[in-house]
Amino acid sequence: MSFELKPTHELVQIAAAGGGFSLKAGLKPTHELVQIAAAAKGSGAQVTFTGLALRPTHELVQIAAAGKGVVVLEN
Repeated sequence: MSFELKPTHELVQIAAAGGGFSLKAGLKPTHELVQIAAAAKGSGAQVTFTGLALRPTHELVQIAAAGKGVVVLEN
């Protein structure tokens, strides 16, 4: 399944329900990734965001802080 084509509100629902997934996240705005990460934290689902090599460190820190250990950030 191609998760990058799903709207953010659906990804939040999946993560909140405990579904883990990998997402090509390079084109998603940081605030949307923070929403997904926070939903994953609440359920304990592991999510992996790829394509983030060009993001500034402060944005990566925002995403990581929202996930509190359930989010993996990859190049």
